Amino acid sequence: MKRTPEQEAQEQKKYYIVEADALPEVFIKVAHAKELIKTGKAATVAAAAAVTGISRSAYYKYQGAIRPFQDLERGRIVTFQMLLCDRTGILSSVLSVFAGSGANILTIYQGIPANGTASVTISAGTEDMACEMEDLLTRIRMLEGVVKIDITAA
Repeated sequence: MKRTPEQEAQEQKKYYIVEADALPEVFIKVAHAKELIKTGKAATVAAAAAVTGISRSAYYKYQGAIRPFQDLERGRIVTFQMLLCDRTGILSSVLSVFAGSGANILTIYQGIPANGTASVTISAGTEDMACEMEDLLTRIRMLEGVVKIDITAA
């Protein structure tokens, strides 16, 4: 069966996870405008565009391609890579944050500590999370003994 040009284009799309501060300002503003519309803080695209300082055409050009990360990871398995200080109770504190968020821990791997730190990889199901991914990451980053946390797969 012959594929349509739209099907071929869909198969060739690539996706990247990029930190927000590396994106062009217009992308951030489109994401903000989408949030304003979604939450009812702006009734129309024109109102959201005016609040964020973009044109309606910029909104329409990029709105289909820009999605907040939390929309993508909800209901998926997310893998977190952490570097934790090698002290009693730090991993337990991290796991408590996961439990409090409603994330379902699926796997935990802790490397042997070296130079006072240990690498920890946690995979978690996110379908029942009661908070946004950014909130979870912020809470974990604020814990004493957490040197670093990144998402390595979603």
